[in-house]
Amino acid sequence: MSKKILMITGDFTEDYETMVPFQTLLAVGHQVDAVCPDKKAGDSVATAIHDFEGDQTYSEKPGHRFALNASFDEIDPAAYDALVIPGGRAPEYLRLNGRVIEMVRHFFDTNKPVAAICHGAQLLAAADVLKGRRCSAYPACSPEVRLAGGEFAEIEVDQATTDGNLVTAPAWPAHPAWLSQFMALLNS
Repeated sequence: MSKKILMITGDFTEDYETMVPFQTLLAVGHQVDAVCPDKKAGDSVATAIHDFEGDQTYSEKPGHRFALNASFDEIDPAAYDALVIPGGRAPEYLRLNGRVIEMVRHFFDTNKPVAAICHGAQLLAAADVLKGRRCSAYPACSPEVRLAGGEFAEIEVDQATTDGNLVTAPAWPAHPAWLSQFMALLNS
């Protein structure tokens, strides 16, 4: 059965972590509304390509423009069945937006499926929804997960973990596991 999914993203979101789930969920028949604060349907966000090339952290290169298909100011989270939070640098500043935090909390208050990847955990920590939950993220976000009362799941970069309504993963190499676990929640 088709679900209505909200994706909250922003400038310098990780390219793969935005494009791949957006397109995959559309391809299997779900409606995905991608939004960004202060932007409308038809606007776009810049993406960044993060890669693991042997340095102490990921490298960053310019990515594609990602077109938003819904207007942030018109969103009612109650109209959605699930939430997707891509990683990249966007969560770093999106967590400062009170309306974004309210939206994230709605999905936990109503026990709707949530998929967050990489730095998406920064939004979860800021929304104060990680207490007692197992959550994976990019390893640099592990202090935030722990400080928010969560258990940081130290898993391989191509793995994902599910805790109740929350599916998380360290980074884009986990897309097959992350999306599979998220779709299992959508179908339950």
